[in-house]
Amino acid sequence: MRPKGTSETLNKRRTRALEELEEGKSVSVIAKAYGVGERTVRRWRQEAKQPRKKSERGPGQPPKLSPEQMKALEKELERGAYAHGYGEDYWTLERIGHVIWELYGVRCATSSVWNIMQRLGWSSQKTQRVAIQRNDDKVKQWKRYVWPRIKKVA
Repeated sequence: MRPKGTSETLNKRRTRALEELEEGKSVSVIAKAYGVGERTVRRWRQEAKQPRKKSERGPGQPPKLSPEQMKALEKELERGAYAHGYGEDYWTLERIGHVIWELYGVRCATSSVWNIMQRLGWSSQKTQRVAIQRNDDKVKQWKRYVWPRIKKVA
C-alpha cells in the first residue's frame, strides 16, 4: 500500500533514511524511525546503489489509434451521425466504436471508446427532451404560485 504524501515528500524521506544509513545507523533503527519495514530500508539502499532504468514508455497498453487517426476521427465525428448513415444525429459509444471499426479496422470496447473520447476532450451529453406543447410562462407561474402552496400543505 502506498504511504501518504506526495512523491516529493516520500523521496525526501527516503533520502534522509539513506543518509542515516551512511552515518552508520542500523537498518532496524531506521525502519522504526520512519515507520517502514526493514526490507523496505534494504530495498532503498539497493536501489540507491543500482538505480533502475526508467521505462521510456508509460505504463499500460499503447493506444490503438495513432495521433493522426485521432484527429481524423474527431473530424469524422464532427460531420455528425447523419453523415455516417444513422437516423438520428447523436453519438453513442457503440456508434463511435462502429465508425472506428469502419475507418481503421480496429475493434474497441465501449470503455476504450470512452477513453478515446476523453482524450479528444469530448464529454457525455444527453439530449434534453422538451414537450412541443410546453408553455414556459405557465411553468414559471406554476413554480412561483402553485408549488409553494402545495409544499406548504405537504
